Amino acid sequence: MTPREIVAELDKYVVGQSKAKRAMAIALRNRYRRQRLPAEMAEDVAPKNILMIGPTGVGKTEIARRLAKLAQSPFVKVEASKFTEVGYVGRDVESMVRDLVEIAVKMLRDEREAEVHERARQAAEERLLDLLLPPSPGATSTDTPVSPLGEGSTEAQMAREHAASTREKLRDQLKAGKLDARVVEVDVRERSTPSFELVSGSNIEEIGVNLRDMLPGMFQGRNKRRKVPVPEALDILAQEEAQKLIDMDGVMKAAIERVEQSGIIFIDEIDKIAGRDGGNGPDISRGGVQRDLLPIVEGTTVNTKHGMVKTDHILFVAAGAFHTSKPSDLIPELQGRFPIRVELDALGRDDFVRILTEPRNALISQYIALMATEGLTLVFTDDAIGRVAELAAVVNDRMENIGARRLHTMMERLLDEVSFHASELQGQSITIDMAYVDRMLADIVKSDDLSRYIL
Repeated sequence: MTPREIVAELDKYVVGQSKAKRAMAIALRNRYRRQRLPAEMAEDVAPKNILMIGPTGVGKTEIARRLAKLAQSPFVKVEASKFTEVGYVGRDVESMVRDLVEIAVKMLRDEREAEVHERARQAAEERLLDLLLPPSPGATSTDTPVSPLGEGSTEAQMAREHAASTREKLRDQLKAGKLDARVVEVDVRERSTPSFELVSGSNIEEIGVNLRDMLPGMFQGRNKRRKVPVPEALDILAQEEAQKLIDMDGVMKAAIERVEQSGIIFIDEIDKIAGRDGGNGPDISRGGVQRDLLPIVEGTTVNTKHGMVKTDHILFVAAGAFHTSKPSDLIPELQGRFPIRVELDALGRDDFVRILTEPRNALISQYIALMATEGLTLVFTDDAIGRVAELAAVVNDRMENIGARRLHTMMERLLDEVSFHASELQGQSITIDMAYVDRMLADIVKSDDLSRYIL
């Protein structure tokens, strides 16, 4: 997709913020351009990491998430405030790369499963027919009834034809759904992953001990025989057959390559770790995290259970409100690794009106669809939508400005009565107009004390 097409796609989900969309679209397109360069030159072209600055609730995370979905790139969102310096209890920054690899492996495995779906379904169907049509007494290892007169006899031939005919009839019934009520016994492998920690706050990978190799029996799981309906049995068997058809070594290799070439790591709340080290000892959750983050962003090799991963060409997108700090409070080396800085605008009344109505997943559309499941028709007038947006902007001004998140709580409060009684109003139509909005929300806006309850 061209940068213009990427921005147009982002416009369907995120209102405004054209500067941030433009910067993200260019960064994504530059990856495509780099992959078309000669290998020796492409190796030297570093990604232009982005620092998004803006208050909460203006679309920073949503832009990054939608961009990753557009590019079909492995994407992980982490919060900088959860990390601590290496050597202290807490997550170390390399875990974000491990998480990204796990996401990529799952993404590739799902893609491979989709490719072999038909073959796996056919194989599962044959196994299910074996369960539904057990072999007759005296059958050979090929499950074909034999005659005492020998396999070449007419009687044996007729028995084989009869078995094949019965199997085909059963297959037709299975496809037609006539056997859905039947119950069969299948072996289901239970996933056994013990959840324990050897050091508080550190998982198995982070302390460098591969218990899966040391104690394989604890992680392999065991087969358990279960009685399940035919449709569920078909899904279970198809899943098993798909696993047999997938080359997991190839999946892991492709996943690592995809992470290295097109992975995106979104580091939220980076402003929480901004600040210089004080004179009262090591600042393990601020300056220490910045120092540990620096080699990851610059480009290093991280050891994961699927193999070594180079972070040189992973795109890092950092975001923060920077209310009590500023980007220059980050250590200089880290600042230099985020050359593109984009300021996102605070949202006002007109933006809220657009957010309520324009995006594909607009809040108004969501509530109309939710009530429609109860047989209730909701109709919002234009002046009601404008009034909700206006009141949300007023509360944001008086209280903490939490951006578009304010609309979620305002809409929940507005439709509290309707949601509670919707199941009793089947077949009716309710119009939400300005008077209704004022009745439900005006008191909250007038009272500062009450407005504190609307987060």
